[in-house]
Amino acid sequence: MRWGLVPYWAKDIKVSFANINAMAETVDSKSAFRDAFARRRCLVPIETFYEWKKLGPKEKQPYAIALTGGGFMALAGLWENWKSPAGEWLRSFTIVTCPPNALCGQIHDRMPVILPPATWPLWLGEDAAEPEELKAVLRPYPAEDMAMWPVSTRVGNVRNNDPSLIEPTMT
Repeated sequence: MRWGLVPYWAKDIKVSFANINAMAETVDSKSAFRDAFARRRCLVPIETFYEWKKLGPKEKQPYAIALTGGGFMALAGLWENWKSPAGEWLRSFTIVTCPPNALCGQIHDRMPVILPPATWPLWLGEDAAEPEELKAVLRPYPAEDMAMWPVSTRVGNVRNNDPSLIEPTMT
């Protein structure tokens, strides 16, 4: 899937750049996400995510963020099918974000919604739910269950893809 949701009604794929994240507060009302929120919710499995802390006018430090015990976490996501004007199908997705917990709030004003396993059936539609019930699970994950450490600025280049990206560095 392509990261950056392209709504089924979009005329152009370029809309995906503005839709890499969906705010939990407006996921049910913003036209780009409303239908996917109602019908096409998914889990995005990850082990670590990165956020950048602004240090100066042109200087930023990336941080890796993960669960304290390690392992996978499931982010709240939405997906969509889109048919290009040329008739080609594309599947895309977005990650739902919420206000940060105390840990993530040290470096960023948002964080991805990490869903605990007990909420997965509800989010995936296995259990019937009203929109208010779905929105209730879109909240910050407990800060005490997460860890954060500085990493190399190499994470800012998509050509870099190796295990050293999550190794701690000195700030």
